[in-house]
Amino acid sequence: MKYLDEYRDPVLARRLLADLAAAAGHPWTIMEVCGGQTHTIVRQGIDELLPAGIHMIHGPGCPVCVTPLETVDKALAIAARPGVVFASYGDMLRVPGSQGDLLGVKARGGDVRAVYSPLDAVRLAAACPDRQVVFFAVGFETTAPANAMAVLHAARAGLDNFSVLVSHVLVPPAITAILDAPDNEVQAFLAAGHVCAIMGWTEYEPIAARYRVPIVVTGFEPLDLLEGILMAVRQLEDGRAEVENQYARAVRRTGNTAAQAAMREVFTVASRTWRGIGPIPASGLALAAAYARFDAERRFGVGAVTTREHPECIAGEILRGTRLPTDCLAYGVECTPRHPLGAPMVSSEGTCAAFYAAGRRSPTVEETAR
Repeated sequence: MKYLDEYRDPVLARRLLADLAAAAGHPWTIMEVCGGQTHTIVRQGIDELLPAGIHMIHGPGCPVCVTPLETVDKALAIAARPGVVFASYGDMLRVPGSQGDLLGVKARGGDVRAVYSPLDAVRLAAACPDRQVVFFAVGFETTAPANAMAVLHAARAGLDNFSVLVSHVLVPPAITAILDAPDNEVQAFLAAGHVCAIMGWTEYEPIAARYRVPIVVTGFEPLDLLEGILMAVRQLEDGRAEVENQYARAVRRTGNTAAQAAMREVFTVASRTWRGIGPIPASGLALAAAYARFDAERRFGVGAVTTREHPECIAGEILRGTRLPTDCLAYGVECTPRHPLGAPMVSSEGTCAAFYAAGRRSPTVEETAR
């Protein structure tokens, strides 16, 4: 496929691996933040091809996975209400809450629908004036502009039966939280290209300077990732700590200013709880006061929800990058894509799902003994 196969060229991949081997004089630990990058790395076996000593940590870059369990439970409570149409992207429908998932609500008669765009939910609200239509607004900065536009369209159309359950999170505060953690081992980051296509990379420059950590804005194809890793390793070897842009074909330093303007109008920065990480100050978005009437959490009175994670699921440690899916006793046994215990096995960007799809399995007792 034009403009895709070029970024999967095996000859160039081998050349980049050779350049990495030549550049890496020390062991280094690099985290890719984005779940889409994780899937490419695991599916293509990039982490297993890297020179000895170059270690990849898979970060909390799956928006479905970091959505708090209590937010999923709020979605379940709203979706089960009579007269509600609950619309969501497909990944969220199978994320387990404390008492099942959204597909279970649908099976019991709830009107739960998968949509491809938040504007689909706005159109549903216009077409069903006698129903309350709620859209599950989940994601990083990548999806926030479209969700902001949905709220703006609903406001202009006077759709009082439309609301959003917001669970937006921001990448830079999560990187800071990882670097501040006492058990942090990350020495460089690959930043998510699609997030930076919206936001640019100016937010990362103070982080790189403060923590002396290289950050490379990187795409999602194998050659993108290999080149991004090479750029990070060269910085580390040179003692540099800068923000570099590997994904020049899609990302500019200032990002998409029109998308940012829509986000600023509809949302305000707020503290958020990240599944597996906990509360991070100023790490999310909430509806601004001018659009508070579209807040589903307030409209349906589901603000006070407390939950407990499945005792066998180590999703929190996986999202922080301190454990691998294969370290989990439930992985591939009690926890599979058909019967997930945690969000990382459900989402198309989840680390557990990536490992499972690639056929990576936990070592048996006999293998561990050897």
